[in-house]
Amino acid sequence: MTSRSDKITAFLEASGWGQASRAPLAGDASNRRYERLSLNGAPAVLMDAPPEKGEDVRPFVEVARYLSGLGLSAPNIVAADEAHGFLLLEDLGDALFARAIPEDPSLEMPLYTAATDVLLTLHNAPPPSTLKPYDATVMADMAALAHRWYAGKEAGSFTESFRALLAEHVTDLSVLIQRDYHAENLLWLPDRTGPARVGLLDFQDAMLGHPAYDLVSLLQDARRDVPPAVEVAMLKHYISSSGSNRDCFERAYALLGVQRNLRILGVFGRLSLHYNKPHYVDFIPRVWGYLLRDLEHPALAPIRTQLLADLPEPSETLLRDLKEKCGTVLTL
Repeated sequence: MTSRSDKITAFLEASGWGQASRAPLAGDASNRRYERLSLNGAPAVLMDAPPEKGEDVRPFVEVARYLSGLGLSAPNIVAADEAHGFLLLEDLGDALFARAIPEDPSLEMPLYTAATDVLLTLHNAPPPSTLKPYDATVMADMAALAHRWYAGKEAGSFTESFRALLAEHVTDLSVLIQRDYHAENLLWLPDRTGPARVGLLDFQDAMLGHPAYDLVSLLQDARRDVPPAVEVAMLKHYISSSGSNRDCFERAYALLGVQRNLRILGVFGRLSLHYNKPHYVDFIPRVWGYLLRDLEHPALAPIRTQLLADLPEPSETLLRDLKEKCGTVLTL
């Protein structure tokens, strides 16, 4: 049986990159693995996404080509072996927002403005017809991950209550949402112009959703503190530039903030308990803070009391328990 390593070698040989030097790149929370290649001074990135582990590179290829067609900076596809889960991608560099901003804090507002402009460009274009809707039913089910993997209980009636609230107020499912649009997935490309100055990395899970979703992902970042002034300014910039109704958009923003942050609480709990990745637990207090803030919006009043009764605060004891049990829970 041909090993994964041998398949990679064969893919690189067939692509003309067999003689390239190879070095590992930091991965993400998925089963994908990355390497940086160099051949005669030319760089590229290898994505290794094993189909046998549930990975599928075809959505990445489709969405990358769609984004590039809008003039946005998704990586060009240099070569692809979709059947075996290998892609050779344009190397967009190392200037992640999460690195560039600490190195030069004066870039914070310009970079977040550029990232918001990417969303304005994206939302002005018709989305691909193949996207599945990120609708109220899907969102409520995703939010229930917090009960299962963070609180260790069933969501019960909360799921239906939240689904009804989302169905009432989050009705505009008209744009491609990348779903993980934040500072560790965005690259600063200052030599390019306009929205193309933002390199896009993680969009293979794109769906059809509300225009506020990726803005929430950007401004309520689970991995870094976005200054409140930046969040306020970007909300104002998006609403004024898109012509959105402010009250409706801000209501959807709060609802989607609750949905997204509940999902992240569950995902981070699962990454520790099931996938043996306890460092994600360290982000939970920040996510909890976003959740409490979003719940202050009047539109969340119908579920606020029930939700806060269901979910415990992330105390030191709870967080320690999530870490100590890492990799020991097969399912919930």
